[in-house]
Amino acid sequence: MRFGINTLDDIEVQDKTVLCRIDINQPVDKASGTLKDTTRIEACIPTLKELSGKGAKLVLLAHQGSDIEYKNFWTTEPHAKVLSGLLGKEVRFIDDVCGPAAREAIKALRGGEILLLDNVRFVSEEQTLFETRLLLSHEDQARTLLVRKLAPLADLYVCDAFAASHRDQPSLCGFEQLLPSAMGRLFEEEFCVVSGLMEKPDRPCVFVLGGAKIGDAFLMMNAVLGGGAADQVLSGGLVGEVLLWAAGGDVGGGTRAFIEKEGYENLVDTAKELLAKYGERILMPRDFAVVESTGRVEYDAGSIPAEAAVLDIGTGTAGRYQDIIRGAKTVFVNGPMGVFEEAPTERGTKMVWDALGDTPAYTVVGGGDSITAAKKYGKTKDINYICTGGGALIRFLTGEELPVVKALRHGSKIKQKL
Repeated sequence: MRFGINTLDDIEVQDKTVLCRIDINQPVDKASGTLKDTTRIEACIPTLKELSGKGAKLVLLAHQGSDIEYKNFWTTEPHAKVLSGLLGKEVRFIDDVCGPAAREAIKALRGGEILLLDNVRFVSEEQTLFETRLLLSHEDQARTLLVRKLAPLADLYVCDAFAASHRDQPSLCGFEQLLPSAMGRLFEEEFCVVSGLMEKPDRPCVFVLGGAKIGDAFLMMNAVLGGGAADQVLSGGLVGEVLLWAAGGDVGGGTRAFIEKEGYENLVDTAKELLAKYGERILMPRDFAVVESTGRVEYDAGSIPAEAAVLDIGTGTAGRYQDIIRGAKTVFVNGPMGVFEEAPTERGTKMVWDALGDTPAYTVVGGGDSITAAKKYGKTKDINYICTGGGALIRFLTGEELPVVKALRHGSKIKQKL
């Protein structure tokens, strides 16, 4: 047991039906019905090999996209093919989640066999809007359709979805109320690595925060700066733009419109408070890049055209960040510096990731876009630890107890029937 949670060493799985929640959510090419990346799938393979190899009747639950991320809302059928290839054995798929067909398939499993159910978010209680609007307790989640239908068929619950551990949904927090529970090897590894670094990071400790999903980033800044974990925060992407706006800078009409459209305008006041408390430790971009008819054009922060949309940090800022990263002892990264998917606006992210690749610091990168950037620039082998979770990593670093961690601690107290 670690952190009050059972590990796979604490449970007996031979001929037991094990519900295993994994996070294999990946970008989808809907035209071809294939996955654009397999990083998260590869990461959960050790847990699945161990459980199957020990004779578990293994039932996999996973989500793919959501009502919020609708462009990637899709079946998990392509994932079964990838899992089969990586495991070297068949992973059966059924296009049902908790209906009669799924339940019959679970009952028919033999020791060592693996069944992947369809996207759990096809069940309404798993949707993000249900989570954020209903605010169900873990006890209430144990009474939802998904848990009521599947829990009676299972002996154990294992969660290997650290990347989704900040979510408060039945497939993640409901089963632990009824079943003996444990964390998988990936969950255990990521929890231990990040916990150890946060307790006593080598200094200077630098946080690099960017990307477009920024709500949690401002919560985390307050925690890591206020608690002393971070010596400096280097901002880019939408994080840097909101900070600059809060500081009285002009980020361009196009950028302001995007921030307002995404509902992040309320973070400007939060950013003002952070700058008032920790301004000397928060670095904002000094120059930015926009795309004009001639291609990439860079402007100093005070001279961005009125209606421009900022799409990357400038070369000067990226060079400044490189120097700081190369002089650090620990570096946490979540989110790219701009729209790195396009050639005209990838320079800032590429320069920062180049520094991550050659710094002597211990480097931790988290989140889907950050991992994609590391792959794009050939830095995966140079980064010390790649965490599958972005939102989960940020929430963890705020110091709050993650919902899934709380649920697993409860489930670890339930005694297994041998």
